[in-house]
Amino acid sequence: MRRLLPHPLLSLALWATWLALNNTLAPAHVLLGALLAWVLPLTGLHLTDGTWPRLHRPLVALRLTVRVLLDIVVSNVEVARRVLGPDAAIHPGFVKVPLDLTDDWAITMLAGIITMTPGTLTADVALDRSYLLVHAFHIEDADAIVASIKARYEAPLKEIYG
Repeated sequence: MRRLLPHPLLSLALWATWLALNNTLAPAHVLLGALLAWVLPLTGLHLTDGTWPRLHRPLVALRLTVRVLLDIVVSNVEVARRVLGPDAAIHPGFVKVPLDLTDDWAITMLAGIITMTPGTLTADVALDRSYLLVHAFHIEDADAIVASIKARYEAPLKEIYG
């Protein structure tokens, strides 16, 4: 059974996401979503070494998820305010965020969280995994951006991934 459905929770999440994004329970979408939810984990297994991360602190993961969702909303408002305001209100640039994380999954999660938050984008990961290069839509204080990323996202990820 494990060979046929190697990651049942991932498949369930993919299927539910497919249905939610399409906003329909039409039979064709239910079947196509189920097919994709079954095939994608099977074909994606070669992209990893076969190991999946273990969450050591699921409640911290839940708090981080809520924090990220709220930050996405707040960042959307801030980016809209700056885009609709005077040009002088925008000061883009790059900052290096030094990493305390060593786990590849955790670094990937941090890079993804930064990219999902409007106004920031992970542009590069150092080959030695010592820092992320982050492009910020507006920089007033680079040190404050680094401190915020480390406190809001990296610290919980260190707890979650052990």
